[in-house]
Amino acid sequence: MPVVSLDNTITLALSVRDRHASADWYAANLGFELLYHMDDAGWSELKTLTEGVTLGLGEQSEPAPGNTVPVFGVADIAVARSALEKAGVSFDGPTETIEGMVSTATFYDPDGNALMLAQDLSR
Repeated sequence: MPVVSLDNTITLALSVRDRHASADWYAANLGFELLYHMDDAGWSELKTLTEGVTLGLGEQSEPAPGNTVPVFGVADIAVARSALEKAGVSFDGPTETIEGMVSTATFYDPDGNALMLAQDLSR
């Protein structure tokens, strides 16, 4: 039995230099649909052609190509984080919250790959 229960959603987070231009590129070249731009947070999200999978674009002045972070949806981030911490999983700082939008927490697999939990607060 797994330590946490994940939703049936995943967001693949990429760092990009210009979210708006990148969103246009993904729409024109891969057929992804823009869900929203959240300019205050430097974040855009697109619906992919795969059910339950979105592409998140995080704007960075110096993006880190090849550094995709899978973001797993959870119903209760505090419960999920606590269960993973009890299992010895390391997290990178506190859970971050954008009120009315999302709470996220970054953690690492045994090889140091970044992964993230996200609780949707917009529902």
